[in-house]
Amino acid sequence: MMSQWCSIDCDNGYTTVPRCEQRLPSSVVSYLGKDLVSRGAVTYKLNYSCCYNTLLLDEERGKLFVGSKNYLIALNLENISKHDKKIYWPAPVEWREECNWAGKDLHAECANFIKVLHPFNRTHLYTCGTGAFHPVCAYLEVGSKWDEHQFRIDFNQIEDGKGRSPYDAKHLSTSILIGEELYSGVATDLMGRDFTIFRSLGHRHSIRTEQHDSRWLNGVCMFILSVCAFVICGCVYVFVMCGSVYIFNDHGGLRSLVNKWTTFLKARLICSVPGSEGIDTHFDEIRDVFFLQTRDRRNPLVYTVFSTSSNVFRGSAVCVYSMNDIRRAFLGPFAHKEGPNYQWVPYQGKVPYPRPGMCPSKTFGGFQSTKEFPDDVVLFARNHPLMYNPINPIGHRPVLVKTNVDYSFTQIVVDRVDAGDGRYDVMFIGTDIGTVLKVISVPKESWQNMEELLLEELQVFQDSAPITSMQLSSKRQQLYIGSDTAISQLPLQHCSIYGKACAECCLARDPYCAWDGNSCTRYLANTKRRFRRQDVRNGDPNTLCSGDRHRHRVTEKKLYGVEGSSTFLECIPKSLQAQVTWTFQKRSGGPRNEVRLDDHIIKTDRGLLLRSIQRKNSGSFFCHSMELDFTQTLMHISLEVIKLEQAEELLRKEPALSRGSSFPNQKVWYRDFLQLVDHPSLKTVDEICEQVWRRRSKQPKHKRTPGRHLQAKWKHLQEARKGRNRRTHELLRAERAPRSAVVQ
Repeated sequence: MMSQWCSIDCDNGYTTVPRCEQRLPSSVVSYLGKDLVSRGAVTYKLNYSCCYNTLLLDEERGKLFVGSKNYLIALNLENISKHDKKIYWPAPVEWREECNWAGKDLHAECANFIKVLHPFNRTHLYTCGTGAFHPVCAYLEVGSKWDEHQFRIDFNQIEDGKGRSPYDAKHLSTSILIGEELYSGVATDLMGRDFTIFRSLGHRHSIRTEQHDSRWLNGVCMFILSVCAFVICGCVYVFVMCGSVYIFNDHGGLRSLVNKWTTFLKARLICSVPGSEGIDTHFDEIRDVFFLQTRDRRNPLVYTVFSTSSNVFRGSAVCVYSMNDIRRAFLGPFAHKEGPNYQWVPYQGKVPYPRPGMCPSKTFGGFQSTKEFPDDVVLFARNHPLMYNPINPIGHRPVLVKTNVDYSFTQIVVDRVDAGDGRYDVMFIGTDIGTVLKVISVPKESWQNMEELLLEELQVFQDSAPITSMQLSSKRQQLYIGSDTAISQLPLQHCSIYGKACAECCLARDPYCAWDGNSCTRYLANTKRRFRRQDVRNGDPNTLCSGDRHRHRVTEKKLYGVEGSSTFLECIPKSLQAQVTWTFQKRSGGPRNEVRLDDHIIKTDRGLLLRSIQRKNSGSFFCHSMELDFTQTLMHISLEVIKLEQAEELLRKEPALSRGSSFPNQKVWYRDFLQLVDHPSLKTVDEICEQVWRRRSKQPKHKRTPGRHLQAKWKHLQEARKGRNRRTHELLRAERAPRSAVVQ
């Protein structure tokens, strides 16, 4: 059995240059408020808590266990807003007061933030919290999978949590429970200076990394320690934020490295974009890791989210590694510093037996424990923790890159989906502005040449709270997302958002969805439907949807605009990969010409902005989407321009229309007037006012000023119009400013 470590050496800086490709489409859809609810989203939060950063998915019990500030919570996986259970677990008063005396905020920091939550046995979970800078741990009774009533803590059996939970909730930490042993990457002191990899619980004595030794956890790595830990074939892999992977399982040495790891090894993880002249763009900080199981349980795919510490540019990337490549790095040469410049070179000397990193074995070497290792083995392991060969991602480049944007990737989960033309890994990526990206990789000419395809971008949290945790249930087809302010539940697919036509469903290229002859619905690989159509790789509606009776229907709208004012023609394609073009037709039956853009007509990601309407703009505007050589008309907008003289004449008639009522002295804008012009002809404006006053005269008289009803309605129309004008100006400012990835 092998026990090893691997990492990026923080002493070896990388040159980072802004040469990453921008391969994601620029247009993005955000789902806020009612739109997110209509998509099947559910949100949960407590009014008196926060920081829902620790999530544990329990498929058997159908529960989502959550650790937050002062609370342990159990939620129903089907709907997290129903049937919740809570345990209030605050820090003792004296600990909170001591924390406050030390200069910490009593409400924001001096609390018990739950940071550890793991299955312990069939009836209990193991959980730890910061305890107002006094780490504590306990066993949480949850009962069997058939008993939904058990959810309690025996507060008489609280344990010391030092080395298991961080002191400060702001410190990153990681842990994994294997059997009855807890492996933790955590700061073991109050100030957060002594970061260590710690093993505790169980029957064996505690063991840790060497304290304050830069060869083990060097420099900045110690202060940005770890985000994920996994166990593969008896070895524990811990991924550290500076790009490190660690694996280990031993008893420590007898005379040297007593109660310290003797199998500690590390190897560099490379996630970079090849550049010209041999200069690569490196992403050097791991943010999250996800192990995707394959048919070979010993060789999962390792999906890793990286960001960069560079001050030159901001970016994130997703790199995928093979477990075989990780193992191979530990079987290669050790790194050794030598020469006048003290550079890293492969170690050429004799490696002692048993090779450092190997677990003790009676069969090979006759060692029952690492305490029986010869002194030269332990000394070599202590002085040579770094492997020389790095670990490169599959394809030697990231599968997804996003640079020079105002957000970073924070979390990732992956779902393997069987589609009609192959198997796709659907990545759900969380960001630090509260959005989730749904991305797949599709082959270009072959399965060796892949490109990423952004299917959706959802604004999950309206307050843009960073996404700090994610759990995916393939069984229930649900995604659970945690942040400091709330927890959200989203379905993995919502095929109806892709429209009601075959072409729209096909162009979406979502492996979860297919056209069944009547609508865009969930694709199930084990069912046989005659009319089911799906083509994720090519998305060609010309072939799949020819002769289909469900044709795309063009949306028609009629707008009015006063000469000299502004208006916005909104048109958003359902597919994020579609390119939008606009044509204009002066009169029915006349030629259609492409809209010419200038200072008065500006094209945005959400439509066409006419800054100053002119008489020549009166006519029909057509919005077209083009994708993969397929073009369709999305919208037909008829714009009728009201002459300035005609609008002024109507405004002069306004006092007569009010029939004696006194409007407040205020300037009446043409944009406010447009709210009344929602009918085929301006002649009906007089009729509208007449009908309003007839209804008014039939109502019982109250003690209020005549005309107050119409006055209030007029004021309401003004306020509504001002809001629309404000949004128009915001769109204009957004076009002039650097583009954000999410259109609010």
